[in-house]
Amino acid sequence: MKISLLMNFSVDKKNKQIIVEKEFAAPLSKVWSAWTESQLLDQWWAPKPWKAKTKKMDFKEGGSWLYAMVGPEGQEHWAKAEFKSVQPSKRFSAQDAFCDKDGNIDTTMPVGFWKVEFQKVSHSTVVSIEIKYDELADLEKIMETGFKEGFTAALENLDKLISQP
Repeated sequence: MKISLLMNFSVDKKNKQIIVEKEFAAPLSKVWSAWTESQLLDQWWAPKPWKAKTKKMDFKEGGSWLYAMVGPEGQEHWAKAEFKSVQPSKRFSAQDAFCDKDGNIDTTMPVGFWKVEFQKVSHSTVVSIEIKYDELADLEKIMETGFKEGFTAALENLDKLISQP
């Protein structure tokens, strides 16, 4: 019997935010590691056939993650997450922005402010994600990029990764 796991994706235009809740059939420690260690992030963060490639990561308050989404023809789209707060195994927050390969922020693209929370629920872990934008137009621009489909596919990659023994 397959257990149905929670997966909610909603867009709150009034508050200019995306809210995602996803349940994983894995212990909190394993899910936390998958979100905070670059060698694991690289295995699930990009929707297939794309791949994530970390250039550098320093997961701590004031640290950052500079990575590329690499397409099947080798095209690269760079992004940088700057970690604002970290409470190990509980939550972290970050500012996420498009950038060049050296980490210089692309000011023509929206910046998202992520809050990611982890909660142990019986035999699984629920991750609650809130991504806030300064302007409604920024939220809409991100949604037009296919964010919902891409992020949902990436979370499915994570499901597969953490279900491995």
